[in-house]
Amino acid sequence: SRYGPKMPLAVDCTAELIRCKVLDSSGRLKSHELILSYGLALVRFVNLITERKQKMASIPLRQLAREVDIPIWVVDLRHELTHGKLPRLALCRKGCDVVLDWLRKTYWNRQLGNNLCEESENEEEEQEEVEGNAELDNDGWE
Repeated sequence: SRYGPKMPLAVDCTAELIRCKVLDSSGRLKSHELILSYGLALVRFVNLITERKQKMASIPLRQLAREVDIPIWVVDLRHELTHGKLPRLALCRKGCDVVLDWLRKTYWNRQLGNNLCEESENEEEEQEEVEGNAELDNDGWE
């Protein structure tokens, strides 16, 4: 919420994809509505992630996706969603899962990894302090 309109793309995309999964599991939307919801989230993901790599000259989305390790079939799914016949819901769900996994590996693991390293160091310091206090306590009892 501190970022306001400048939310990191990965956070925004993750939120939209998770929202789709929550709506899907709620059972409140019909299949067609879910396809549209997943579709919008997937199209936005591909467009926003590849847009940052787009230079002055127009570079094909497939090439940009390859450069950032997005599976080509996800780009093809995006193409079908925007220009062709709507795909099956199962394919949209799979696309969502693949993209969320990509976001986890590419963005979230880095974010959490840094925090986990810091926590790990703090936990080691706390453990040493606890052990030191335990030794003091043992000496006091003797």
